[in-house]
Amino acid sequence: MTASTELDIFLAKYDPAIEALARALKRRMDARMPGATRTVYDNYNGLVIGYGGDDKANHAILSLAVMPRWVNLFFLKGAMLDDPAGILLGEGSQVRHIKLHAVDDFDAPAVEPLIAQAIAAAEPPIPSDSPAPLVIKSISAKQRPRRPG
Repeated sequence: MTASTELDIFLAKYDPAIEALARALKRRMDARMPGATRTVYDNYNGLVIGYGGDDKANHAILSLAVMPRWVNLFFLKGAMLDDPAGILLGEGSQVRHIKLHAVDDFDAPAVEPLIAQAIAAAEPPIPSDSPAPLVIKSISAKQRPRRPG
């Protein structure tokens, strides 16, 4: 089974509206970061697609976390980003996120500068001219329900 087929199976566990949102957001992220390695974790809490210079978890700079009612866009070093619009959520020492209820939330003017900052600070850098691999890294045996109760 290919990684793409496995990802399709993971996404199909969600409510059709969330599945469609997650697929649309993944297309946006893939277009914005065409050379990034996409690393998939089908975790206990939700499905995560990390974007980075390789498939090492600590090298991911952005991720989409699919939850039963929305998708989070995580900035894994978000505390370091300049966020003049104040849209980043979270109070930890590193990670910040934005809740995305619609594709238009991703396309909001304040989001792109944050993505650009994250990409510029990526270590290792995100390749811009190489094909983007999709890697299934882990699948949790026990998972919370993927559809709202």
